Amino acid sequence: MRAVDIIVKKRDKYELTGEEIEFFVQGFTRGEIPDYQASALAMAILLNGMTPRETTDLTLAMAHSGQVLDLSKVVDIAVDKHSSGGVGDKTSLVVLPVAAANGLKVGKMSGHGLGFSGGTLDKMESIPGYRSDLSTEEFLAQLKDVGIVLTGQTLDLAPADGKLYALRDVTGTVQSTPLIASSIMSKKIAAGAQAIVLDVKVGLGAFMQTLDEGRQLAEMMVSIGELAGRKTVALLSDMNQPLGHAVGNALEVIEALETLRGGGPEDFREHCLHVAAHMLLLGGRATDLNEGRQLAEWALIEGRALHQFRRLVEAQGGDPAYVDDPSRFEGARYVEVVEAPSSGWLAEVHARIVGEAAVNLGAGRAKKDDPIDHAVGFLIHHKVGDRLEKGQPLFTVYANDEKRLKTARETVLQAHKISDAPARPLPLFYN
Repeated sequence: MRAVDIIVKKRDKYELTGEEIEFFVQGFTRGEIPDYQASALAMAILLNGMTPRETTDLTLAMAHSGQVLDLSKVVDIAVDKHSSGGVGDKTSLVVLPVAAANGLKVGKMSGHGLGFSGGTLDKMESIPGYRSDLSTEEFLAQLKDVGIVLTGQTLDLAPADGKLYALRDVTGTVQSTPLIASSIMSKKIAAGAQAIVLDVKVGLGAFMQTLDEGRQLAEMMVSIGELAGRKTVALLSDMNQPLGHAVGNALEVIEALETLRGGGPEDFREHCLHVAAHMLLLGGRATDLNEGRQLAEWALIEGRALHQFRRLVEAQGGDPAYVDDPSRFEGARYVEVVEAPSSGWLAEVHARIVGEAAVNLGAGRAKKDDPIDHAVGFLIHHKVGDRLEKGQPLFTVYANDEKRLKTARETVLQAHKISDAPARPLPLFYN
């Protein structure tokens, strides 16, 4: 078997066998198949696609290219969630504690942000002392004893995916749906997930811009999950405007804490309850979605979810005083409220523009090794469909540099479109 024959076969639109995919992935992982041949196969896949069976075989080959975690000794069922990334998406900070408060043991491996999409670990690391580099042994012990873990992917999980993604990033093949689906699902399977809730973002602030693209990705990942023997459900959620009000690391943690205390923005709270209900249903803690939602609501009302978040922070070395008193978070040097320039209805808050403006303030990374300023970001005060009056607070900028503040103010003002006619509110989820 030769790598070039596999490339030519996919180039000519033929279906690859499981053996061919396994040969290629293992050879690439070991360094026997060079980058230029892997790049050629990625381009052939981008142009010609893959069948569900091919995509599943690719997913499993990448998952088994390194360590595959077995969580069966510490949990009765390992339920994981994945968000395809967005602006203001701090969902894991609420959903995981809600699930844990209802008896599910949840161990999630997450990532740092790159580009306009914020990283869950960057948010958690705004809490002084919080460790996101747990070893395999620490991960398993905390999952067993505490019941909730949120750490980085420091294990030898799906190394083939890491190598292939680095190539896709520089060869114009990131947007291949089979490659996106297999990348996401290979990491979930390698991390021991037996049931997976996928939150697929769609819109201006998402990687999948249209509903059709999002639905195609969601259906492909569900198909992979089912063929791989995992219970899988995919939700399609809107990412045309930021989720909640806060965009920026410490600001988002504070908003998550408000939500865990029973408050928080209505759209963010509803989003979290819906995702948590699906997790509780998949994990066997609820018999239907209505019961799952009720259980999730009670976890917030009774403070049990907040207690689980505090346990998570404490277990991973973070200072729980920040959970008890969010005013302890370091504030930005400059805070400016920007007013609505005219009256009307809010017709758009362009999520990607807001996300990129947050990166430029220092809340995210343009390059992998860029430092993060946890204090900076925005509070976006209104949602599409809201009625605005001229002079009313529109958004607030938190900055540590006057020049960057000025640029951010102008950029985010442009991201807001005010209409003379009523604008329809955006849905939280799509069918």
